[in-house]
Formats: sequence, structure tokens, C-alpha cells
Amino acid sequence: MLTTEKPQVISLEEFLADPLERMEWVDGQLIEKQDTTAKHGRIQARLTRHWGNFMAASNLGGEVYTETLCRTVDRARCPDVAYLTPELVVQFGEFKTLPQSFVLIAEIVSPTDLAEEVFAKVKEYLQSGCEEVWLVFPENQWILVMTAQRQILFTLEETARTQVVLPGFSVSVQELLA
Repeated sequence: MLTTEKPQVISLEEFLADPLERMEWVDGQLIEKQDTTAKHGRIQARLTRHWGNFMAASNLGGEVYTETLCRTVDRARCPDVAYLTPELVVQFGEFKTLPQSFVLIAEIVSPTDLAEEVFAKVKEYLQSGCEEVWLVFPENQWILVMTAQRQILFTLEETARTQVVLPGFSVSVQELLA
């Protein structure tokens, strides 16, 4: 007789009290973040650098984070790249888990990600305090910038621009994804 182990179910509060690295909490289940490819890591590093450089050059303040846990609507997520305003940095200080979504988030979409899950995650972020989400599609060479009010697709020949957060920021899609 074949038996299978049931995945361990823990509460969100238990997870937030002692979060595990590279894990998200979704509907009682621990979900391990996929191993990233070199391309994923390169794009993540480039976007982090671009947001950070712009933030510093514009004297906007705040902080840019990578793979840092935040709480969403009844879940805990770990966005690839995220920005927090100076006011929220002061408000939350040195947090273990940000108690809301970051205000600006980028997720780098892998070929194995399911579209329904990716867009559900965007909706979740936007319902939890996020003002703008960038979905980066390396294989299709697109960047989809989404807010609660609009969605704009930028292609390889275009320059992607923030819509709400980090006003005035832009980056060549080709430069980011090359």
C-alpha cells in the first residue's frame, strides 16, 4: 500500500513569527521560491541597481529590497524586487516581515509560472498597499506595468516608465533584459 505524506499546514501567524528563507506562505502551505536562473538574477540585479540609482540621484530616499517577505491579503510573499518610501522605512524600521505590500514591486516571470497565479499575485499585492507592480517577462522581452487603474505593456524597443511610484523613473526594456 502506497502512502503519501500530507504537507505540513501551519498558520500565517506561526510562519510570520519564524519565517523561513526563500519561502512564501499561501493558503496554509509553505511554497518555496523557485531557484533562479542566471538571467533572472541578472535582471533582478539590474532593476535593483536602476531603482536604487534613480532613488539616490533624485533624493527621494527610501530603500530597495530583494526577496524580502511582506504580508498581503492573508498571505506572505517575497517579491523579486521592491521599493519602500522613506516614510514607510521610518514607520516600519528593521522589520522581519513588512506588514503590508511594498509600494512598488517587480516580479520576474519564469517560463514555468502559470498566468493565472502571476496575475492573482498582482491583484493580491495591489489589494495590500502596493501602488504599482512590474511584471518582467524575459523570454517575451516585455515589461507589464500595472496599477489599480491601468496596465501598460512595454516592448523591447520601448522605455518602461513608472506610473505612480518613483515619478520620472524610466529604463530601456532592451537595456534591462539584454
